[in-house]
Amino acid sequence: MDQRIPDQDTLKKEIAAWQEKRNALAQPMEWRFTNEYARIKLKKLYPTLKE
Repeated sequence: MDQRIPDQDTLKKEIAAWQEKRNALAQPMEWRFTNEYARIKLKKLYPTLKE
């Protein structure tokens, strides 16, 4: 955004307009990590299951 938002109502309107535009494009999210790569890089966050 190139302007300050003066109040919450304007903010809500701006977000709704952005959301409608974004949803109309229907573009998929491009993730930076594959599941395998995330498990390597974020090993502490992924518990290991022992059978």
